[in-house]
Amino acid sequence: MSGAPGRSLRPDWTALRAAARDALRFAYAPYSGYAVGAAALADDGRLLTGANVENSAYGVTLCAECSLVSALAMSGGGRLVAFTCSDADGRVIMACGRCRQLLWEHGGADLLVDTPRGVLTMDQVLPQAFGPEDLARVNGGRAAAGPGTAAPAARDLGSEAHGEEPS
Repeated sequence: MSGAPGRSLRPDWTALRAAARDALRFAYAPYSGYAVGAAALADDGRLLTGANVENSAYGVTLCAECSLVSALAMSGGGRLVAFTCSDADGRVIMACGRCRQLLWEHGGADLLVDTPRGVLTMDQVLPQAFGPEDLARVNGGRAAAGPGTAAPAARDLGSEAHGEEPS
């Protein structure tokens, strides 16, 4: 992956696909048997990877894209500029709807997405996406906190956090 930070980065799709296949070894998929690995390029040139992590309570299973976005946040934030995802056979697969929303939030309309039909921009993959600007429209024009922005400090709930009545 070469280039300066930002949109001038040119993804090496062969290397990204290889990184996604390598991430498969970290997948935890004992229930479905469907391991997924993901790889992305951040705007500062970082290579990020993720793998799915299943749970016996299926609803809390984490897709590979979730662990990739977590890696982005935990390694300093930024924006995704190129993304790919592979199954255990090494085939490029499409992100599910929930993960497309995650990718939109952290890469935006211009994120390049490797799909089974070729590389597309995120706005082609998720047309008319919901994003922070939609929240701003109902939030008095104030922009919502976006990726990499600290959320307001939570109030100290004290005993309320443990189900006890406040004193």
